[in-house]
Amino acid sequence: MDSLRKSKAAGIVIITCIYIVAACIGVWVYMLLPFKFWLKLLIADCIATVFVFFFSCVFNNASVYDPYWSVQPIVIAGVFALFYNVTSAAVLLLISIVYWGVRLTFNWAYCFGGLNHQDWRYTMLREKTGKIYPLINLAGIHMMPTLIVFLCTLPAVFAIREEHRANIGSIAGTVICVGAATLQLFADMQMQKYRKSGEHGLIRTGLWKNARHPNYLGEILMWWGIAIQAVSVMPTRWWLIAGAVANTVMFFTVSIPMADKRQSAKKGYAEYKASTRSLLPIPKRGQ
Repeated sequence: MDSLRKSKAAGIVIITCIYIVAACIGVWVYMLLPFKFWLKLLIADCIATVFVFFFSCVFNNASVYDPYWSVQPIVIAGVFALFYNVTSAAVLLLISIVYWGVRLTFNWAYCFGGLNHQDWRYTMLREKTGKIYPLINLAGIHMMPTLIVFLCTLPAVFAIREEHRANIGSIAGTVICVGAATLQLFADMQMQKYRKSGEHGLIRTGLWKNARHPNYLGEILMWWGIAIQAVSVMPTRWWLIAGAVANTVMFFTVSIPMADKRQSAKKGYAEYKASTRSLLPIPKRGQ
Protein backbone atom coordinates (compact mmCIF):
# COMPACT_ATOMS: atom_id res chain seq x y z
CA MET A 1 0.00 0.00 0.00
CA ASP A 2 2.85 2.36 0.85
CA SER A 3 4.49 1.81 -2.55
CA LEU A 4 1.13 2.50 -4.21
CA ARG A 5 0.81 5.79 -2.38
CA LYS A 6 4.33 6.82 -3.43
CA SER A 7 3.78 6.02 -7.11
CA LYS A 8 2.84 9.09 -9.15
CA ALA A 9 1.46 6.99 -12.02
CA ALA A 10 -0.62 4.79 -9.71
CA GLY A 11 -1.99 7.84 -7.91
CA ILE A 12 -3.06 9.52 -11.14
CA VAL A 13 -4.77 6.32 -12.33
CA ILE A 14 -6.60 5.95 -9.01
CA ILE A 15 -7.75 9.58 -8.96
CA THR A 16 -8.81 9.36 -12.61
CA CYS A 17 -10.98 6.34 -11.81
CA ILE A 18 -12.49 8.14 -8.81
CA TYR A 19 -13.39 11.11 -10.99
CA ILE A 20 -14.88 9.02 -13.78
CA VAL A 21 -17.18 7.32 -11.27
CA ALA A 22 -17.96 10.68 -9.61
CA ALA A 23 -18.95 12.14 -13.00
CA CYS A 24 -21.17 9.15 -13.75
CA ILE A 25 -22.85 9.45 -10.35
CA GLY A 26 -23.40 13.16 -10.93
CA VAL A 27 -25.01 12.61 -14.34
CA TRP A 28 -27.17 9.78 -12.96
CA VAL A 29 -28.38 11.91 -10.02
CA TYR A 30 -29.11 14.82 -12.35
CA MET A 31 -31.22 12.62 -14.62
CA LEU A 32 -33.22 11.24 -11.69
CA LEU A 33 -34.17 14.50 -10.00
CA PRO A 34 -37.44 16.31 -10.90
CA PHE A 35 -36.32 19.86 -10.01
CA LYS A 36 -35.28 22.87 -12.08
CA PHE A 37 -32.08 22.20 -14.03
CA TRP A 38 -29.83 24.46 -11.94
CA LEU A 39 -30.99 22.87 -8.67
CA LYS A 40 -30.56 19.36 -10.09
CA LEU A 41 -27.08 20.34 -11.24
CA LEU A 42 -26.19 21.76 -7.84
CA ILE A 43 -27.35 18.63 -5.98
CA ALA A 44 -25.59 16.32 -8.43
CA ASP A 45 -22.40 18.38 -8.14
CA CYS A 46 -22.49 18.25 -4.33
CA ILE A 47 -23.09 14.47 -4.31
CA ALA A 48 -20.16 13.95 -6.69
CA THR A 49 -18.06 16.08 -4.32
CA VAL A 50 -19.07 13.95 -1.34
CA PHE A 51 -18.00 10.87 -3.31
CA VAL A 52 -14.57 12.41 -3.90
CA PHE A 53 -14.45 13.46 -0.23
CA PHE A 54 -15.00 9.82 0.77
CA PHE A 55 -11.84 8.80 -1.06
CA SER A 56 -9.98 11.78 0.38
CA CYS A 57 -10.74 10.19 3.75
CA VAL A 58 -9.83 6.68 2.52
CA PHE A 59 -6.38 7.89 1.45
CA ASN A 60 -6.15 10.38 4.33
CA ASN A 61 -5.25 13.05 1.78
CA ALA A 62 -7.50 16.01 0.94
CA SER A 63 -5.47 16.65 -2.22
CA VAL A 64 -7.48 13.89 -3.89
CA TYR A 65 -9.94 16.75 -4.43
CA ASP A 66 -7.42 19.10 -6.09
CA PRO A 67 -8.22 18.34 -9.76
CA TYR A 68 -11.97 18.72 -9.14
CA TRP A 69 -11.58 22.48 -9.59
CA SER A 70 -10.41 22.09 -13.21
CA VAL A 71 -12.34 18.95 -14.18
CA GLN A 72 -15.79 19.95 -12.92
CA PRO A 73 -16.42 22.80 -15.42
CA ILE A 74 -15.32 20.71 -18.42
CA VAL A 75 -17.65 17.88 -17.44
CA ILE A 76 -20.62 20.14 -16.73
CA ALA A 77 -20.30 22.32 -19.83
CA GLY A 78 -19.41 19.36 -22.03
CA VAL A 79 -22.36 17.23 -20.95
CA PHE A 80 -24.84 20.08 -21.44
CA ALA A 81 -23.40 20.77 -24.89
CA LEU A 82 -24.31 17.20 -25.88
CA PHE A 83 -28.03 17.89 -25.40
CA TYR A 84 -28.39 21.30 -27.04
CA ASN A 85 -27.52 22.91 -30.35
CA VAL A 86 -23.91 24.06 -30.15
CA THR A 87 -24.21 27.70 -31.20
CA SER A 88 -21.36 30.14 -31.79
CA ALA A 89 -21.64 31.43 -28.22
CA ALA A 90 -21.46 27.86 -26.89
CA VAL A 91 -18.38 27.13 -29.01
CA LEU A 92 -16.53 30.13 -27.57
CA LEU A 93 -17.51 29.16 -24.02
CA LEU A 94 -16.40 25.56 -24.57
CA ILE A 95 -13.09 26.67 -26.08
CA SER A 96 -12.46 28.90 -23.07
CA ILE A 97 -13.38 26.28 -20.46
CA VAL A 98 -11.64 23.34 -22.13
CA TYR A 99 -8.41 25.28 -22.77
CA TRP A 100 -8.32 26.54 -19.20
CA GLY A 101 -9.35 23.20 -17.67
CA VAL A 102 -7.06 20.93 -19.67
CA ARG A 103 -4.07 23.19 -19.03
CA LEU A 104 -4.76 23.38 -15.30
CA THR A 105 -5.35 19.64 -15.04
CA PHE A 106 -2.08 18.89 -16.82
CA ASN A 107 -0.32 21.28 -14.45
CA TRP A 108 -1.83 19.40 -11.51
CA ALA A 109 -0.67 16.06 -12.98
CA TYR A 110 2.83 17.45 -13.59
CA CYS A 111 3.14 18.67 -10.00
CA PHE A 112 1.37 15.67 -8.45
CA GLY A 113 3.69 13.86 -6.05
CA GLY A 114 1.63 10.78 -5.27
CA LEU A 115 -1.09 10.00 -2.77
CA ASN A 116 1.32 10.52 0.12
CA HIS A 117 1.76 14.22 -0.75
CA GLN A 118 -0.86 16.69 0.46
CA ASP A 119 -1.20 20.41 -0.25
CA TRP A 120 0.52 22.38 2.53
CA ARG A 121 -2.65 24.40 3.16
CA TYR A 122 -4.64 21.27 4.05
CA THR A 123 -1.91 20.04 6.38
CA MET A 124 -1.87 23.44 8.08
CA LEU A 125 -5.65 23.35 8.52
CA ARG A 126 -5.45 19.83 9.98
CA GLU A 127 -2.85 20.95 12.52
CA LYS A 128 -4.83 24.06 13.46
CA THR A 129 -8.32 22.56 13.69
CA GLY A 130 -7.59 19.20 15.34
CA LYS A 131 -10.72 17.18 16.05
CA ILE A 132 -13.00 19.29 13.87
CA TYR A 133 -10.73 18.86 10.84
CA PRO A 134 -13.07 16.32 9.15
CA LEU A 135 -15.81 18.98 9.14
CA ILE A 136 -13.38 21.63 7.89
CA ASN A 137 -12.20 19.17 5.25
CA LEU A 138 -15.72 18.54 3.94
CA ALA A 139 -17.09 22.07 4.22
CA GLY A 140 -14.02 24.20 3.55
CA ILE A 141 -11.66 22.15 1.39
CA HIS A 142 -14.24 20.25 -0.66
CA MET A 143 -17.67 21.85 -0.63
CA MET A 144 -16.81 25.56 -0.68
CA PRO A 145 -14.68 25.35 -3.86
CA THR A 146 -17.32 23.13 -5.49
CA LEU A 147 -20.00 25.75 -4.82
CA ILE A 148 -17.82 28.59 -6.09
CA VAL A 149 -16.88 26.81 -9.32
CA PHE A 150 -20.51 25.76 -9.72
CA LEU A 151 -21.49 29.44 -9.64
CA CYS A 152 -18.63 30.28 -12.02
CA THR A 153 -19.72 27.60 -14.50
CA LEU A 154 -23.46 28.35 -14.28
CA PRO A 155 -23.32 31.31 -16.73
CA ALA A 156 -21.91 28.99 -19.40
CA VAL A 157 -24.62 26.41 -18.70
CA PHE A 158 -27.37 29.01 -19.11
CA ALA A 159 -25.88 30.27 -22.37
CA ILE A 160 -25.48 26.74 -23.75
CA ARG A 161 -29.05 25.72 -22.79
CA GLU A 162 -30.59 28.84 -24.28
CA GLU A 163 -28.63 28.37 -27.53
CA HIS A 164 -27.51 31.97 -27.89
CA ARG A 165 -25.37 33.25 -30.75
CA ALA A 166 -22.07 35.00 -30.14
CA ASN A 167 -21.68 38.78 -30.17
CA ILE A 168 -18.83 41.21 -29.57
CA GLY A 169 -19.06 40.57 -25.83
CA SER A 170 -18.62 36.85 -26.43
CA ILE A 171 -15.44 37.53 -28.39
CA ALA A 172 -14.11 39.94 -25.75
CA GLY A 173 -14.83 37.46 -22.98
CA THR A 174 -13.10 34.67 -24.92
CA VAL A 175 -10.01 36.83 -25.38
CA ILE A 176 -9.96 37.46 -21.63
CA CYS A 177 -10.35 33.74 -20.86
CA VAL A 178 -7.66 32.58 -23.27
CA GLY A 179 -5.35 35.37 -22.14
CA ALA A 180 -5.96 34.49 -18.49
CA ALA A 181 -5.28 30.78 -19.00
CA THR A 182 -2.14 31.61 -21.01
CA LEU A 183 -0.98 33.93 -18.23
CA GLN A 184 -1.39 31.02 -15.80
CA LEU A 185 0.48 28.73 -18.18
CA PHE A 186 3.55 30.96 -18.30
CA ALA A 187 3.41 31.72 -14.58
CA ASP A 188 3.28 28.00 -13.72
CA MET A 189 6.06 27.13 -16.18
CA GLN A 190 8.29 29.81 -14.69
CA MET A 191 7.57 28.60 -11.16
CA GLN A 192 8.31 24.98 -12.11
CA LYS A 193 11.59 26.00 -13.74
CA TYR A 194 12.54 27.93 -10.61
CA ARG A 195 11.78 24.98 -8.34
CA LYS A 196 13.71 22.61 -10.59
CA SER A 197 16.76 24.84 -10.26
CA GLY A 198 16.89 23.89 -6.59
CA GLU A 199 16.11 27.39 -5.33
CA HIS A 200 13.93 27.66 -2.23
CA GLY A 201 13.72 31.41 -1.76
CA LEU A 202 11.49 34.03 -3.34
CA ILE A 203 11.13 33.83 -7.11
CA ARG A 204 12.02 37.13 -8.79
CA THR A 205 12.01 36.24 -12.47
CA GLY A 206 9.53 36.42 -15.35
CA LEU A 207 5.97 37.29 -14.38
CA TRP A 208 6.95 36.78 -10.74
CA LYS A 209 9.47 39.62 -10.83
CA ASN A 210 6.82 42.25 -10.26
CA ALA A 211 3.86 40.23 -8.92
CA ARG A 212 3.57 37.75 -6.06
CA HIS A 213 0.54 35.91 -7.49
CA PRO A 214 0.30 36.24 -11.29
CA ASN A 215 -1.27 32.77 -11.46
CA TYR A 216 -4.09 33.91 -9.17
CA LEU A 217 -4.68 36.90 -11.45
CA GLY A 218 -5.21 34.47 -14.32
CA GLU A 219 -7.73 32.45 -12.29
CA ILE A 220 -9.70 35.54 -11.34
CA LEU A 221 -9.77 36.88 -14.90
CA MET A 222 -10.78 33.50 -16.31
CA TRP A 223 -14.16 33.51 -14.60
CA TRP A 224 -14.83 37.17 -15.31
CA GLY A 225 -14.26 36.26 -18.96
CA ILE A 226 -16.89 33.52 -18.72
CA ALA A 227 -19.31 35.87 -16.99
CA ILE A 228 -18.79 38.52 -19.68
CA GLN A 229 -19.42 35.98 -22.44
CA ALA A 230 -22.66 34.81 -20.84
CA VAL A 231 -24.08 38.13 -19.69
CA SER A 232 -23.31 39.76 -23.05
CA VAL A 233 -25.78 37.39 -24.73
CA MET A 234 -28.17 37.32 -21.74
CA PRO A 235 -28.12 40.87 -20.32
CA THR A 236 -31.21 40.28 -18.17
CA ARG A 237 -29.30 37.54 -16.35
CA TRP A 238 -26.67 39.96 -15.04
CA TRP A 239 -26.82 38.20 -11.68
CA LEU A 240 -24.81 35.36 -13.21
CA ILE A 241 -21.68 37.38 -12.40
CA ALA A 242 -22.15 36.07 -8.83
CA GLY A 243 -19.68 33.25 -9.49
CA ALA A 244 -16.94 35.58 -10.70
CA VAL A 245 -17.56 37.83 -7.69
CA ALA A 246 -17.44 34.89 -5.23
CA ASN A 247 -14.25 33.58 -6.84
CA THR A 248 -12.59 36.99 -6.60
CA VAL A 249 -13.61 37.38 -2.96
CA MET A 250 -12.23 33.90 -2.17
CA PHE A 251 -8.82 34.76 -3.62
CA PHE A 252 -8.60 38.11 -1.85
CA THR A 253 -9.80 36.83 1.54
CA VAL A 254 -8.41 33.27 1.63
CA SER A 255 -5.94 32.22 -1.06
CA ILE A 256 -3.76 35.34 -1.27
CA PRO A 257 -3.51 35.95 2.51
CA MET A 258 -2.60 32.29 3.12
CA ALA A 259 0.07 32.32 0.41
CA ASP A 260 1.51 35.64 1.64
CA LYS A 261 1.65 34.39 5.22
CA ARG A 262 3.59 31.30 4.17
CA GLN A 263 6.00 33.33 2.05
CA SER A 264 6.56 35.80 4.90
CA ALA A 265 8.73 33.25 6.67
CA LYS A 266 11.31 33.44 3.87
CA LYS A 267 14.34 35.72 4.04
CA GLY A 268 13.87 39.08 2.36
CA TYR A 269 10.09 38.89 2.25
CA ALA A 270 9.51 42.43 3.57
CA GLU A 271 11.59 43.96 0.76
CA TYR A 272 10.02 41.59 -1.74
CA LYS A 273 6.49 42.58 -0.74
CA ALA A 274 7.34 46.28 -0.78
CA SER A 275 8.75 46.07 -4.31
CA THR A 276 6.03 43.91 -5.91
CA ARG A 277 2.33 44.04 -6.58
CA SER A 278 -0.02 41.34 -5.35
CA LEU A 279 -1.51 40.43 -8.74
CA LEU A 280 -0.52 42.71 -11.62
CA PRO A 281 2.85 41.71 -13.15
CA ILE A 282 3.91 45.29 -13.86
CA PRO A 283 6.63 47.27 -12.05
CA LYS A 284 5.69 49.45 -9.14
CA ARG A 285 6.29 53.15 -9.58
CA GLY A 286 9.89 53.94 -8.72
CA GLN A 287 11.05 50.31 -9.06
